[in-house]
Amino acid sequence: MIQSSAIYTPTDRIRDIIVDNGQLLLVLNRFKIPFGFGNSTIHRVCADNNIDCYTFLAVANLISNRNFNGLQIHLPTLVGYLKEAHSYILDFTLPGIKVTLVQGVQHPAATDVALFLIKFFDEYMEEVRNHMTFEDEVVFPYIEQLQNGVRNPDFRIKDFATKHNSMASKLTELKDLFLQHYSIPNTRILNQALFRIMSCGEDLISHCEIENRLLVPAVEALEKRVSSIRQKQSKETDDILASAKDKTEILSDREKEIIRLVAQGLSNKEIADKLRLSFHTITTYRKNLSSKLNIHSSAALAIFAILHNIIDPKGIDLK
Repeated sequence: MIQSSAIYTPTDRIRDIIVDNGQLLLVLNRFKIPFGFGNSTIHRVCADNNIDCYTFLAVANLISNRNFNGLQIHLPTLVGYLKEAHSYILDFTLPGIKVTLVQGVQHPAATDVALFLIKFFDEYMEEVRNHMTFEDEVVFPYIEQLQNGVRNPDFRIKDFATKHNSMASKLTELKDLFLQHYSIPNTRILNQALFRIMSCGEDLISHCEIENRLLVPAVEALEKRVSSIRQKQSKETDDILASAKDKTEILSDREKEIIRLVAQGLSNKEIADKLRLSFHTITTYRKNLSSKLNIHSSAALAIFAILHNIIDPKGIDLK
């Protein structure tokens, strides 16, 4: 038995939280949890179905108006849940309401206003579809990119959050049109249509709360982590470039000239003859360059010369 003031925990039984709040049947469906779980705990059922337990608990506690703070969100699990919710609402709930609503307004007492009511609902369905399609095609891929360490500079989850709403207000308007203004017999089928409209409104509000209070904060935290990592990587790159720049700055003109000749494929003896220096002097220069640059082979020295514009690649014979 669940205490009325307690939060759901991993050791609670799935069947007990369903008895406590029947709305959680929708949560089971959207996490793709099959029936037949017996007396298993939330932890056991989540483990058996490869579901992050704490994400499940966060959703279940939020929907049940219980404390969900401190529960770590696993974004892939939550995004999977939200995608299933979109499919459920767009492909099952709203079409089901449409069928029942059409049947409900087919009554001798109904007037031409029935056509406008159906048109109102059709337009609403399209608005919801566009809203959820944007999330499926823009928001969720953005989150998946973030999880791979890629940040889209043209989008932030805050941009989505500031414009996000539950889409439930028009359902309330439709319900109120019937309850307050449209004088028509309260048939069983029409009553069922209004009941489904009200249930759908509650579902959309819960869905919006999950996105606003679980998804958005988790994505904002991920954005900060990715930005921090990118800044660190950028700093490391800058440090490497600065270090490379420092290495070229400590080279004398003579050392650069020797590097250039090495890159052209000349031996120490050939360099000595060309510069009219002793073989021993050139050997000493080469040892000092190896120490300064930590580069020991002629091939690597040639690449270094190209990277730091000491020599044009066209001046190197690759034969």
